[in-house]
Amino acid sequence: MIREREYAALPGLPVALGLLALVPLGVFGIITGARAESLPLTIGAALGVALCIFLLTGLIVVNPNEAKVLQFFGRYAGTVKQAGLRWANPLYTKKRISQRIRNFESAHLKVNDNEGNPIEIAAVVVWRVVDTAEAVFEVDDYNNYVKVQTEAALRNLATSYTYDTHDEAQMSLRGHTAAVAEHLKKEIQDRLTRAGVEAMEARISHLAYAQEIAHAMLQRQQAGAIIAARQRIVEGAVGMVEMALDMLSQRGIVTLDDERKAAMVSNLLVVLCGDKSTQPVINTGTIYQ
Repeated sequence: MIREREYAALPGLPVALGLLALVPLGVFGIITGARAESLPLTIGAALGVALCIFLLTGLIVVNPNEAKVLQFFGRYAGTVKQAGLRWANPLYTKKRISQRIRNFESAHLKVNDNEGNPIEIAAVVVWRVVDTAEAVFEVDDYNNYVKVQTEAALRNLATSYTYDTHDEAQMSLRGHTAAVAEHLKKEIQDRLTRAGVEAMEARISHLAYAQEIAHAMLQRQQAGAIIAARQRIVEGAVGMVEMALDMLSQRGIVTLDDERKAAMVSNLLVVLCGDKSTQPVINTGTIYQ
């Protein structure tokens, strides 16, 4: 693999001033040689002017967070990364590479999750070029490479998780966004390392069931949520009933036999687990009437 190496380009301003100062001297030499009818002087001065103009084409402007990849007849010569006006061999070909942070949002992909349900998913990736040599020479087009590999990583990620689950121990795309984002970032980075690109952040920007099953899965999701909620309500109600019986027994407020305990448990569970508010019934007699 071709690794990046920095090229020590000369400061451009002194070189530019020096060459621009030599051009008038060359023009003066051409005029002087023509007046004196000295062919060698005229040709030498003209060649000097042409050489100065040719050397001026070696001036390059490097902006902040930008690099220029230099090649000499197909051979990698180095990368100029120092910002400002610089000068390099005019025979070098110079390719501009931006090292600024960029955003890329993938298309809405239709894939199957871990349970085989068709879903639509998209992601936003924050990335930048960290090795200009790899970005230029290891892949044909690093911008397209980032796009294709991001979508491939996103498809692979979607098949590794279910869309949603009510079991907190099981990872899901909708319920564990931070962990899924970290997994997606690692998956993308593993694919982009060869292109000299760093994935700084990756997050899911769109997640939904496919249109053809959206209604059915919504009903399934609602039913699962209701069941999970009911389980939580029953667990809490049983705990509250147990606490109530223990407190009544410890404080000696009332002594209940097994039958009355069962009736009290039944009444409390109805009150705590019911969907609607209950209507109290006042007992004006004893607990046995």
